Amino acid sequence: MHTSAPPTRTLVYWLFSGALLILAMVVIGGITRLTGSGLSIVEWNVISGTLPPLTQAAWQVAFEKYQQFPEFQKVNFSMTLVDFKQIFWWEYLHRLLGRVIGLVFIVPFMFWLVRGQLSGRLLKRLLFILFLGMCQGAMGWLMVKSGLVDNPHVSHYRLAAHLCLALALISTILWTIGDLTFKHQRSSHSDLCFLRSAKGLLAFLFLQIVLGAFVAGLKAGFYYNTFPLMNGEVYPSVLHEVLTWQNFMENGSLMQFVHRWVGVGVLGLLFRFWLKSSRPAIPLKTKRLALILLSLGLVQVVLGIATLLLQVPVLLGVLHQVVAFVLFSCGVVLVHQLQRAYQVPAMLAHQPEKVPALR
Repeated sequence: MHTSAPPTRTLVYWLFSGALLILAMVVIGGITRLTGSGLSIVEWNVISGTLPPLTQAAWQVAFEKYQQFPEFQKVNFSMTLVDFKQIFWWEYLHRLLGRVIGLVFIVPFMFWLVRGQLSGRLLKRLLFILFLGMCQGAMGWLMVKSGLVDNPHVSHYRLAAHLCLALALISTILWTIGDLTFKHQRSSHSDLCFLRSAKGLLAFLFLQIVLGAFVAGLKAGFYYNTFPLMNGEVYPSVLHEVLTWQNFMENGSLMQFVHRWVGVGVLGLLFRFWLKSSRPAIPLKTKRLALILLSLGLVQVVLGIATLLLQVPVLLGVLHQVVAFVLFSCGVVLVHQLQRAYQVPAMLAHQPEKVPALR
């Protein structure tokens, strides 16, 4: 029975490939949502759903199942079988990629587990990643299921939860990669304050992405397609008449207003953080990450404004979502670097290659 863990480089490549696949999942998921394809497959068959309809008769059956639900009856009632195939393929690709990600994680994990090469913190961390992956798949179906009722739109709460699980998954993967590759460096008290600033910045990035999910789920990007004013107003006057404590989380106008100005605030925080990183005591690697974060933040704001003004074209909408994930991922890497700078990494006792212990 083998007792040594897999080589560090192999683990890092494996985890990084998973992170890239999750990013691809975000791209396909964004296209699926923006093209209105997410409710085209009305069943969740993990095994039998791997293959698409292969005959004309099978396509007809799939279309007839779709016709039994509100999206067809209330929105797409004039849709033909040819039209149905177009939206079917995006949702199918989205689910197929989810299955591929599961295999990419589970097969190597089980191989190493059977060989006795996983133990301790590494095993617990990988089990947690697999758990998050399963939760992500289940939440994806619950999200779709919410749109198969009277209202043919997915719940923005479940969409936000689906997105949060994706953020948690990619964050845990990147944090694990960081633990496996981190090289310790000296830190000062001033860096500790810098770490607190980085954590606060990451929290605001997370909040802004969740707000973006609410805007997307409520289709609020189509409400006010002007900037910086909202149809000539800083704050939509209609909200004074319709906004209550009971519906404020479900009001698209308010969500767009908050998302706009939290985004501007986050850009200000990124600029402030970049200025703080110019201090001589800050390591060069951290300075570069701060500059990357600011650059991505500027790109994200420009994309957001363009997406709004052009009434949410698919390409810009997907790019806006992808850059948000990349920006958040860079924030996670930054916080990890600063966090671990205060910890002398212990070594896995059973591991001859001296891989840093996971934290």
